[in-house]
Amino acid sequence: MKEVKVLAQEFMDGVHDKALREIYLDEEQIPRQRSRYAKALQQYEALYGPGEAAVYSAPGRSEVAGNHTDHQHGRVLATSVNLDAVAVAGYSQEDCITVVSEGYPKEQIDPADLEKKTEEEGTSRGLIRGVLKGLTDRGYQIGACNIYVTSDVLNGAGLSSSAAFESILGTVFSGLFNEMKVPAVETAMIGQYAENVYFGKPCGLMDQMACSVGGLIYIDFQDPAHPVVEQVDMGTEDYSLCIVDTKGSHADLTEDYAMIPLEMKSVARVFGKEVLRDVDKEEFIRNIPSLREKLGDRCVLRAMHFFNENERVKEQTEALGRSDFAGFLELVKASGDSSFKYLQNIYTNHDVQHQSMSIALALSEEILGENGVCRVHGGGFAGTIQAFVQNSFVKEYKERIELVFGEGACHVLKIRTYGGIQVM
Repeated sequence: MKEVKVLAQEFMDGVHDKALREIYLDEEQIPRQRSRYAKALQQYEALYGPGEAAVYSAPGRSEVAGNHTDHQHGRVLATSVNLDAVAVAGYSQEDCITVVSEGYPKEQIDPADLEKKTEEEGTSRGLIRGVLKGLTDRGYQIGACNIYVTSDVLNGAGLSSSAAFESILGTVFSGLFNEMKVPAVETAMIGQYAENVYFGKPCGLMDQMACSVGGLIYIDFQDPAHPVVEQVDMGTEDYSLCIVDTKGSHADLTEDYAMIPLEMKSVARVFGKEVLRDVDKEEFIRNIPSLREKLGDRCVLRAMHFFNENERVKEQTEALGRSDFAGFLELVKASGDSSFKYLQNIYTNHDVQHQSMSIALALSEEILGENGVCRVHGGGFAGTIQAFVQNSFVKEYKERIELVFGEGACHVLKIRTYGGIQVM
């Protein structure tokens, strides 16, 4: 730890540029990141007074393959990106944990009172308390501290701002009280626990895993208590990952998101299983007539998406492993088609006249031609789409898609090597 004034000046003077280059992978970002880190340190001092602190970072994530497979114990391919949450944290003389996240009110948690509170569901306070409880339940130490968090992970844009927040909290407590010895996989599980139990959102584990572990990773959740996590090489620098914010509202979509795992699990229960990963696909197909009668057609279609998407993730990972990027892109397109036709998470059927993601996908296919492919990004229904675009075509794609969705809607991202880390 160092005095916050000293750290802030060091960032402004470029002392830590090497670390910033390794984290953000973009020389053009360095001046902004210098200023951002210095401002975060100055804000910490304004909130908590002078003293020593440490600095941490946890990235947002992009789902590359495996749309809504994780909650069925399936396979995913995900990557951390160079948008992140940054935290400045130090010890406190007060007997509480204080967290201020930029743009939100101060939250203070008594470390002796970590039981779930129903009134905190859907709040950042609930997430904080849930992370603390998850840490202590696993035998890790927590204690009185002050934390300031600032994030450029786009809220509501499918880059998992909530998972980045959970991951930055877990990383801070790993650093302050556990010598950075909380494994990244456990940090992810703690984040999922906080979101499922304390926040009240039935998410899978992919978001937290990608934010916490970092890099392009293949994850198999067949045994969710011990997921298989493997690093994957994208194998080419000829394409950029573009995330387009379609400006669709996430308001009142909780039921839409929740119905996907619920409907998939309803199919699994017919076969005496909890999740679709444990159901034999051929047995499922043989029983489609009775499933339609018992559960309805959408449940069947969503289950069909899972079975095919789960295999597709494996095929995409294998394609990258043999440097077949063209084959990988074909499978990205197939994933997008399956999400639209079978998973049906491109727009809510409660408001069919607002289909911003449908427009973005149709327009992207028209613009890209042979220069790239696109698909839904994240949970769906509103928010963002993803496109792999040839570098030589990125400028044109960005200009044309932003004519519809506005300046700054297309974010050209890089795959970040690191997950949750202590910067210094």
